[in-house]
Amino acid sequence: MTQAGSPDDPAIDEGALVADLLDLLRVPSMGGTPAEAEVQDLLAGRWLAEGLEVERWDIDLAALQADPHFPGMEVARTSAVGVTATLAGDGTGPVLLLNGHTDVVPPGDLGAWTGDPFVPRRIEVEGRDSIVARGAADMKAGVAAMWAAVRAVQQAGVPLRGSVVLAPVSGEEDGGLGTFALLRHGVRADMCVITEPSELDIVPANGGALTFRLTVRGQAAHASMRTTGVSTIEKFYPVLQALQALEDLRNAEVDPLMHRWPLAYPLSIGTIHAGDWASTVPDLLVAEGRLGVALGESVDDARAALEAAVADACASDGWLATHPVEVTWWGGQFASGRTPAEAAVVGAVSAAHATVTGRVPAVYGGPYGSDLRLLAGIGGIPTVQFGPGGVRAAHAPDEWVPVDEVVTCARTLVRLILDVCG
Repeated sequence: MTQAGSPDDPAIDEGALVADLLDLLRVPSMGGTPAEAEVQDLLAGRWLAEGLEVERWDIDLAALQADPHFPGMEVARTSAVGVTATLAGDGTGPVLLLNGHTDVVPPGDLGAWTGDPFVPRRIEVEGRDSIVARGAADMKAGVAAMWAAVRAVQQAGVPLRGSVVLAPVSGEEDGGLGTFALLRHGVRADMCVITEPSELDIVPANGGALTFRLTVRGQAAHASMRTTGVSTIEKFYPVLQALQALEDLRNAEVDPLMHRWPLAYPLSIGTIHAGDWASTVPDLLVAEGRLGVALGESVDDARAALEAAVADACASDGWLATHPVEVTWWGGQFASGRTPAEAAVVGAVSAAHATVTGRVPAVYGGPYGSDLRLLAGIGGIPTVQFGPGGVRAAHAPDEWVPVDEVVTCARTLVRLILDVCG
């Protein structure tokens, strides 16, 4: 077993870190299921047993949803749980918040997995010792790493001036209710690291992501009399073309932080439902999708751009001109978010990682929404993402995370705690 180390060099217990991660992965904490609260309670119980100052509360969903700044929700919930665990200093130093979501997306097609998504296994992936399970990269590995870092500092008896707050949250995948609840609960900090998968690079900015619904109405008819009806599938085609053109336009010039990505601000259709009988011309089509929001762009401007593109497509079609497509904004509404490059947290994480590994991490923006925009925007907390695993593994079958990255992330967070709070 790895020793606790000294106050100057707290050691990560890799065995305990991996065991904790496996425990978290065994909980099928999909958004809106009872297991979403179960994993929060698991952490609260374990952290209380380890001697941290734990607060656990039932989130008032009705009050949150009535808040004009509520970030949206895509799955039904009747309850949610908030948790924080604090390793307190003497009060003379800053507060470092370590944030990570414990909810996961559904596994999708089970046939695409090589095993049960919620029975984690340690195997070699791409030549690396890895853990495979739903939520491995996105982002229970990051939660386990921040847990291991705090444990290492605690067990080594490091005297702290500042405090470290662990904040696991629910509902990130469909809007961010957990972090929103955290802020409304009064949690504040001087800086924050979200241990989202970044392959141990630093992400100080995210594009946003807005969920939308398009409703196309046609006219039903017997398939043998197809020309007397109006197919919503056919009428959706010019709208889809207009959205594809809009995506091209919105990605013609992007912020330099987003140059890492071949498509910085994706606009995608995720679901399409049309028709209810094979031999009937379909008179209703409902499509749902995601609109990427550019760095620095307001949510209102992004919505207006999509609505204008849909309206223009309708205006050029005889049927749609008088039966326009309805645009509805629902579910997760992720604004873009940004922490300035000169913020102390950017330099602190970079320095900590360089001390541990000898590598200065790259800095880039993420093309996906995250809780960064809530923490940095509503909370006013300078925030970056820094964590193990890559976004390419997130939401995919056989989701995986390299064990060495999880350990290195934990070691970097130990160094960060010493530098910021020690």
